[in-house]
Amino acid sequence: MTSIKGFGARLYSGETSFNIVGRAKRWYIVSSLFVLVSIGTLATQGLQLGIEFKGGSAYTFTSTTATVEEARAAIVGSGFTGELIVQKIGDDKIRLQTGALETAEADGIQRAISSNFSVQAGDIDTQIIGPSWGAEITKKALYGLIAFLIVIMIFLSMTFNSKMAIAAIIAVVHDVLITVGIYALVGFDVTPASVIGFLTILGYSLYDTVVVFDKVNENTRSITSSSKQTFTQATNLAVNQTIVRSINTTITSLLPVGSILIIGGALLGAGTLKDIALALFVGMLVGAYSSVFIAPAILAQLREKEPAMMALAKRVRAKGGAASVDNSPSLSSPSTTVTGTAERRGPRNQPKRKGRR
Repeated sequence: MTSIKGFGARLYSGETSFNIVGRAKRWYIVSSLFVLVSIGTLATQGLQLGIEFKGGSAYTFTSTTATVEEARAAIVGSGFTGELIVQKIGDDKIRLQTGALETAEADGIQRAISSNFSVQAGDIDTQIIGPSWGAEITKKALYGLIAFLIVIMIFLSMTFNSKMAIAAIIAVVHDVLITVGIYALVGFDVTPASVIGFLTILGYSLYDTVVVFDKVNENTRSITSSSKQTFTQATNLAVNQTIVRSINTTITSLLPVGSILIIGGALLGAGTLKDIALALFVGMLVGAYSSVFIAPAILAQLREKEPAMMALAKRVRAKGGAASVDNSPSLSSPSTTVTGTAERRGPRNQPKRKGRR
């Protein structure tokens, strides 16, 4: 524990530093690969929308002996040929999900459940959602996401500046694309719980990004008057100063979410817990990554194009301060940098004593 605290202190002071912002191309390549895979998965497989979004019917009944295979065979044996998803919930519940049904088809499914598993019709939990209601829910979810992004951009522009808002929004879109792509790859149904999880990770990602940006703002408040370091160098220092905090926050957040995903979803079979936990788990990981590796790098590139920052970079390079950062894996340590004048100081610089008589 002491070594971790010491390492964090060295990162905060700049004695030890990782050139994260200076190697932005590497992180862009990694993110681009994940985004392309996500887009490809969404284009080929698409999202498995729950009945809350596309409409349909769901039948849940209790049976200690029925299996998923037996339930599927019973429904198909009754003559049903439409879309059918069968899930085991916990130890004694079976859930059947179908598309929109006619009255005769719905009655046939209920009769098949009652006759094959000795379940009374009144004991079958039936949920029917029309396609128009599902479309309305989808529209409201998209409106909520767009409104969320607009409000956040306005807030960040007022709190920091417009370039920080742009970098933060790009990072958020990056997080959502990758999370949704992984969700599609796994094949989980998108339910209202999933949407809640997606909105939660947006807030988490922005929270971590704002912490980093606040430190960047503190380090660069009067940077143009010092000529000691470029905006990229100051941003990289801010990332190093907050990286230990980001790691600690991410780990402590992922532990309970991982427990919900493994115990609640996989072992107990709670579908709602599984839906929201997967979105939270993947989104928190991606959000922590983008807050450290993507958002600060985008911000630095946007700000370095400003005339004042370009002039600052030229002054720093003239003093020889930029080369030691950009061309090495870690930043130079201020405590180990010694000027040439100091190196030449020694006994020969002391005043000569007059000879003794």
